[in-house]
Amino acid sequence: MFQGASSLSLDAKGRLSVPTRHRDVLSATANGQLTITKHPHGCLMVFPRPEWEKFRERIAALPMSAQWWKRIFLGNAMDVEMDGTGRVLVSPELREGAGISKETMLLGMGNHFELWDKATYDAQEAKAMQGETPEAFKDFSF
Repeated sequence: MFQGASSLSLDAKGRLSVPTRHRDVLSATANGQLTITKHPHGCLMVFPRPEWEKFRERIAALPMSAQWWKRIFLGNAMDVEMDGTGRVLVSPELREGAGISKETMLLGMGNHFELWDKATYDAQEAKAMQGETPEAFKDFSF
């Protein structure tokens, strides 16, 4: 279960250093193999390979009416491996698709991560915090 936020910088080659608190789990559960793809909210999703395979099967089973979503998720998926120092290369195409240049936010989302351009994430989070509480939280106790 991945959780927590990390503010990270991509290096000049577009590599992301996976936080040390996640490296051991990713090495043990996915042999350091990850898959990165687009998310419809403008970020990237980073899956440990076993979790990606489950997600990929669910997407592949969608009907023809969801063909564009299949293209977005499956057609943009890139398999990557952590190197010896825990870095992964985020392809130029994926970085461009999510508007990521250098400063990022990596969010643990349970079985996967979201990778955001930091300025975009900060703006979206501020907007969400100022908006109405979603209906799903109306009876939720904090």
